[in-house]
Amino acid sequence: MRRTPAILAGTCAALLLISGLLTGCSSQPSAGGTDCTDHPDGTPVTAAAPPAATATNLATNPEIATGYRSDMSPVRTHTYAVSTANPVATRAACRVLADGGTAADALIAAQTVLGLVEPQASGIGGGAFMLYYDAAAKSVQAYDGREVAPAAATENYLRWVSDADRTVPQPNTRASGRSIGVPGVLRLLEAAHRDHGTQAWRDLFGPAIELADNGFDISARMASQIAQSAPDLARDPNAAAYFLQPDRTPKPQGYHLTNPAMAKTLGAIAADGADAFYTGALARDIVDATAGTDGGRTPGLMSLDDLAHYQARTRTALCTDYRDHRLCSMPTPSSGGITVAATLGILENFDLGSLAPDHLDRNGGIPKAEAVHLISEAERLAYADRDKYVADSDFVPLPGGSPDALLNKDYLKQRAASIDPDRSMGTAKPGDFGPVPLGTGAPQPEHGTSHISVVDRYGNAAAMTTTVESAFGSFHMVDGFVLNNQLTDFSAAPVDAAGVPLANRVQPGKRPRSSMSPTLVFDRAPDGTPGPLVDVTGSPGGAVIIQFVVKALVGLLDWHLDPQQAVSQVAFGASNTPVTGIGGEHPAIDATDDGAHDPLVRALREKGHQVSVAPQSSGLSALQRLPDGWIGGADPRREGIVLGDTG
Repeated sequence: MRRTPAILAGTCAALLLISGLLTGCSSQPSAGGTDCTDHPDGTPVTAAAPPAATATNLATNPEIATGYRSDMSPVRTHTYAVSTANPVATRAACRVLADGGTAADALIAAQTVLGLVEPQASGIGGGAFMLYYDAAAKSVQAYDGREVAPAAATENYLRWVSDADRTVPQPNTRASGRSIGVPGVLRLLEAAHRDHGTQAWRDLFGPAIELADNGFDISARMASQIAQSAPDLARDPNAAAYFLQPDRTPKPQGYHLTNPAMAKTLGAIAADGADAFYTGALARDIVDATAGTDGGRTPGLMSLDDLAHYQARTRTALCTDYRDHRLCSMPTPSSGGITVAATLGILENFDLGSLAPDHLDRNGGIPKAEAVHLISEAERLAYADRDKYVADSDFVPLPGGSPDALLNKDYLKQRAASIDPDRSMGTAKPGDFGPVPLGTGAPQPEHGTSHISVVDRYGNAAAMTTTVESAFGSFHMVDGFVLNNQLTDFSAAPVDAAGVPLANRVQPGKRPRSSMSPTLVFDRAPDGTPGPLVDVTGSPGGAVIIQFVVKALVGLLDWHLDPQQAVSQVAFGASNTPVTGIGGEHPAIDATDDGAHDPLVRALREKGHQVSVAPQSSGLSALQRLPDGWIGGADPRREGIVLGDTG
């Protein structure tokens, strides 16, 4: 139910001063005035970014790696907390919480600011998935703001221009208009605010409008991604004018960037609601940008009707048991919830508690090879089922018509029995659920995202993962924001080598499969019912999100790490390939000579793993309940922080 909107002590947006810091405006200041105050934390220990020309495997490293902040400390708060991937966005969301706003209110401030300071990862031209816990109702809702394929899309929409012109979209599918799905994040935020918001919709856009007008300094991470993406950004006149210098060189770290077009766009949405985006002038601009042919780009076929008819879905959260906890995550069209739950269901058959990291320190210690082996093998098995069976179940039903068959404990126990403790399976086969008319194709690489974890003073919580897909999406920019390339998460080919249809093929109005895994964790009562909320977590990272979230959950629930240790620990895991990733950015990993001198890497290779020590770019955050408040951690691999009422 919607609560009566609170009357703020003045309009917060008018009082926000943004110059790297947001100040004042709390109607309920804490003693000592330390609400939403952050301090330098951690010591950078690795180089920020590889050269722009360096080839990157986007399947395993979906965003640019920008180092590691060593020895970060967890943040303790009293009644509310928030973490985003950028400190400016975290401050904006925190001020909303300090003013008495709910988690749903804070998400709007966070997302609109992230679209400015982290446009390579998310924005109003993209989509999102969100889990929301309503403390008064003791209920969990799943909000699906995933993009959809336009009504004119065919099963070969991403493969070639038309049935008559079987040439590939130009300059490539991702940078063409064909990759752009109907954006969904604003409809998601609107639905969540309608159900759970208390502050006026208009006021929640104030921080981002002020920031767009007054400007901000480009961060190191954003500058690195602009430099890497400059040739693609140059094809779009709006993107080139915004991100590049007049001589087409990338705007550098510290460049003061203003975005008056975005201020105008956000002002319209603040005044007239999400309808201002999905109808009228903004909608016409989005359709025209998608159909644009600048730089020889193949146009997309999005229509005004596609935008006008877009709906965010409220779905039943996917909730499963893991040891003495109840975990809730996203159902389809995200594969994240099912794949995380399947991985943990397999791991429940092993004593992971006895395999905690060695030499535990602020960075999470050094994982045991036995633990990495078991977790990676469980992930291979779960990904195998995900790759074959999981897509938008509004179009392609799951085996048995629900997640139950894939998550059945007896089935997962059988899958666990296939793990050899001494040898990697390399590539797993999907489980057998009888005759299923679905082929098996190569999984599509997924790319950039961002994540927000938030709890408010009323006990509500939200975990939202949000994305424009690849870095800077489709490189199409309109009215101050980037348009997604989310449709490249579909399988470009509609059938496998044998001609059998693929679950994740393109269909009109369908939502592409995702790996986003926003997660809420509850204690489980002796009678099996959910108890109090204890953890809020999630991560960006494309298809690797599943591995990042599994790592954090095992750290929190099996190894009893604090949230900062759980997100800081070595990144490790595998999709359904012979390659196991070990994050070489971590100070505990010796990545020289391709990891040849690192004991963990050597031990895994002895078990048959093909180990990559490429730097990882997770953006985990985790908030955990304490008897007297909350404790949180932000990923040292990005720029994020945790804030709250720490005074």
